[in-house]
This record gives sequence, C-alpha cells and structure tokens, in this order.
Amino acid sequence: MEKIKILLAEDEPFLARIVKESLESRGFLVKHVDNGTKALSLFVDFIPDICVFDITMPEMDGFSLTKDIRKMNSDVPIIFLTARSLTEDVVNGFEIGGNDYLKKPFSMEELIVRINSLLRIPLRKNQQNNEELKCALGEYYFNSVAQDLIRGNQAVKLSFRECGLLKLLIENKNEVLSRKTALELLWGTDNFFNARSMDVFITKLRKHLKDDPALQIVNIRGLGYKLITE
Repeated sequence: MEKIKILLAEDEPFLARIVKESLESRGFLVKHVDNGTKALSLFVDFIPDICVFDITMPEMDGFSLTKDIRKMNSDVPIIFLTARSLTEDVVNGFEIGGNDYLKKPFSMEELIVRINSLLRIPLRKNQQNNEELKCALGEYYFNSVAQDLIRGNQAVKLSFRECGLLKLLIENKNEVLSRKTALELLWGTDNFFNARSMDVFITKLRKHLKDDPALQIVNIRGLGYKLITE
C-alpha cells in the first residue's frame, strides 16, 4: 500500500524534526522545507495527499502559500500550524482555503488525529464504493463523486469540505442538521476552530446556491443549519 504523502513547511528546525520523525514513525511519507517558496515548488513535483504549513515563514508565509496552491489545487487538505490565536487570523485561514488550524504548542497525537480526520472524509474519491450520489437540487444538479454543482451550462467545482457539508444538508433537507453532528462527521471534533471553519464553508455554499431563490441554508440558532427546498 502506498504511503500517505505529507508536505510539511515549518521554519523552526527543532519542531520540524520532531513533527517529521513522529509522522514518519506512523507510516507517513514526509517531505520538509523551511519556507513557503520551497514548499510551493515542491508541491508541484511531490503532489502531497495533505499539507501542514506554518503560517509565519520566511520568503512566503503560510497564507500566501495556500492562496497560490489553491489556484492549482482546490482539494488537497491544508492544516495550519501557528502561534497566532486572533479570531481574525483563524477566519482568514479558513477563507483562503485552509481546512484546519492547530495552535502551538500542540501534541503530536492531536496533529495525527487532525490529519486522519481530514483524510477520512467520506467523500474523498479514493474512498468511494463506486456509489455516486447524483441528485437534482432545485435548479442545480449535484454530483458528489465528481464534486460538481451544475446549473445550466455552468459548473462549480466543490472542495471536499463543501461537498461533504452539502451532502449532509441534502440528506437532512428541510430538517435541522445538528452543528455537533456535522462537525464530528466532517471535522472529527466540535471545537471552536472547527465550528468557525464550518461557518466559512456554509457561507461558501450559500454563494454557490444564490442563483436559485427556492434554495436557502438557514441558521437555526443554537442547533445547526437547515437546507430549505421549496
């Protein structure tokens, strides 16, 4: 079985060595670089299954690196490692395409749990059981395997997170999708940072569905979200 490939960009030598050796001891294949410019160059050749990026790095920071990677690849999961704790930084990280956020100092067990959680997303193509979810959604057509949301001649390519969240909303349409349930299924835990991440993806889905007024994703305060279809 092929090893899962991880691209690690971290400029603190001691921390980078610990993370790399710990992940390799768990069977991952890890390539490490110490700045964002090297990471971007390596990304093209290495084609990682998941990325772990420090935010504050020389030459190119983790946010800028993620923006450039998202121009090439909208699907590969990205975890940020950072000493920052401001809410604005967390939200910014998710809005530019990050999937998870781990505050320093952290335990290796927590990082491994986050990695496994992202790689176990049910809608990842390599984990499908050849069962395609294809359905009409108002004026749209949703294909969870191709990760497409189609309206007329226009198609939007969804990320894994967007696709997983939309699938859950469809499965519970016109009923409340519990925030806790969605977070545990797609993020692995319902902590604050993951909750903010889910809010960002809900906003993205609303934008994708805005051209059909018969479709609404509403916030049910204190409970979760409801996809309303007329």
